[in-house]
Amino acid sequence: MKAKTFIDQVEVIVRSGKGGDGATSFRREALVEFGGPDGGDGGRGGDVVFRASEHVNSLLSLYYDPKCFAQDGGPGQGQKMFGKRGKDLIVNVPQGTEVYEVDSGLLIADITEAGQSVIVAKGGAGGYGNVHFKSSVNQAPTEHTCGGAAEEKRLRLELKTIADAGLLGFPNAGKSSLLSVLSSAKPKIASYPFTTLNPVVGTIVWNDWAKARMADVPGIIEGAAKGVGLGLAFLKHLERSKVLVYVIDMAGTDNRKPWEDYKILKKEIEEYSIELAERPFLVVANKMDSGQAKENLERFIEETQVSPIQVSCAEKSGLEEFKTELRKIVEPKLKFHHTHVEAPDLKDMPDTTGDEIPEDALRFATFLKLEKPKEKSHPSRGNIH
Repeated sequence: MKAKTFIDQVEVIVRSGKGGDGATSFRREALVEFGGPDGGDGGRGGDVVFRASEHVNSLLSLYYDPKCFAQDGGPGQGQKMFGKRGKDLIVNVPQGTEVYEVDSGLLIADITEAGQSVIVAKGGAGGYGNVHFKSSVNQAPTEHTCGGAAEEKRLRLELKTIADAGLLGFPNAGKSSLLSVLSSAKPKIASYPFTTLNPVVGTIVWNDWAKARMADVPGIIEGAAKGVGLGLAFLKHLERSKVLVYVIDMAGTDNRKPWEDYKILKKEIEEYSIELAERPFLVVANKMDSGQAKENLERFIEETQVSPIQVSCAEKSGLEEFKTELRKIVEPKLKFHHTHVEAPDLKDMPDTTGDEIPEDALRFATFLKLEKPKEKSHPSRGNIH
């Protein structure tokens, strides 16, 4: 049987660590006149933590190992020794993971930012040792408390890919080819339908190092919103996209009519989600290197009243226009803090060939962060750094 390579929905059982029990102990030591209670507290149980990681893109590991159990806390001991704290279980999940309780169906966490951590099962508190119960009227207490119980839940994790743009199109429309020439992603490309079986995300980089993520999902066919083909299972991966990109095979491969393909795609998205259909979108006329594409383009504009961006992945034409239009909608954040400031003219830069670089020349090194750091408050003022 062929092994699975991508999982976007899975049920898991999480259980935090039980708190350690407190100890009942009395000090008994040679040549010591007075003893007394010295039982230590139990250790706290470990938490189960889900943490978003940029290096994980599937829930595959949880599919094969769905039991997430944290370590129990250790019991307290004599001589006022505390029990060992249970080790937290940190589970790396992809960005865009939603966590639901299976029993209630409630959304308890939406993990979207890299490094974001959510405690889904909190460890039990450690119990008190008998040292806490001594008093003037109870000088030899034998009481102690048990550790807090572990927290156990059944959770459903659902992955919705985080991308600024989502590619929509029929099978063989050229979505994977478009993603491969715009980014360093390496999706599978072949001449048969449904080559893409899993969402693939690539990163588009502009000349000023601004970036945007673009997702390619399996091809959509008519009836996808009702469960036909693979579309319904993967349309959810477009729900976080800021812009939808309709990729149309303008060459009319297999006697397809591009204008009808576009109308069907719009209809399927509307039936799946009205909110998704109302988002900004771009229309890409792909495979414009084909001879039939020019004739189909005129008919497409006449039928849909839409002027698409003309692209050819084979000849790599129209890509810059597409990136420009995409940037206007996505408005990606710039990587460096200085890029919003106009760079000085290099003609005005002083001579730097000597042993020392003039101080005035540093303003031309826009990659340096030259702002004066903020002064830190004194710890006594309540702001500890």
